[in-house]
Amino acid sequence: MKKFMIVFVALFGAAVAQESFKCPDDFGFYPHDISCDKYWKCDNNVAELKTCGNGLAFDASDPKYLTENCDYLHNVDCGDRTQLEPPISTPHCARLYGIFPDENKCDVFWNCWNGEPSRYQCSPGLAYDRDARVCMWADQVPECKNEEVANGFTCPAAGELANAGSFSRHAHPEDCRKYYICLEGVAREYGCPIGTVFKIGDSDGSGNCEDPEDVPGCEDYYGDVDLKALKKLGY
Repeated sequence: MKKFMIVFVALFGAAVAQESFKCPDDFGFYPHDISCDKYWKCDNNVAELKTCGNGLAFDASDPKYLTENCDYLHNVDCGDRTQLEPPISTPHCARLYGIFPDENKCDVFWNCWNGEPSRYQCSPGLAYDRDARVCMWADQVPECKNEEVANGFTCPAAGELANAGSFSRHAHPEDCRKYYICLEGVAREYGCPIGTVFKIGDSDGSGNCEDPEDVPGCEDYYGDVDLKALKKLGY
């Protein structure tokens, strides 16, 4: 029993020491010793332990300790402050705050704020890179399945196109605005500017973005959209 009491007192003392803090100044915001998502708020020399939202971490980069800022975990250098609160998840959100990849589509990611996800989709031919947290060429994203890269489009074999140079352009089989560029056998999906569609060129593997009225079969691609108004707006 005595041994148990000694251990209990020791553990309790360590816990109290971790949760006590002496303010260096009357006012300021200071990082927790071991937790990256906790910090101390000092007001009139009184310390209050605060916790960032789940998925956020305290940014301790202000050398004057006057800034109270919780930022996404991937934006904060936690250093030795390795502890975090347990994850609280909602659909599409591993934590309540953060940017997370979609589990099924490699070109989709979710921006979560207080557990509410907002869906974002990369531009044609791009996919969300989980490490860099930006949209990159789909063939450069390891998590992207082969059939998702350029929607499974396969470039012509080397030498198959007589007039092709270092790269070739190819029409999308279903979408007038999209097309593929093949470079060294790798297909990447592109999209023409709004108001234009892809027109196959005279030679194999060539083409350009043109007005829909000049592309047979794609004249009505934009329906009733006023293309002249779009162009005036700079689209």
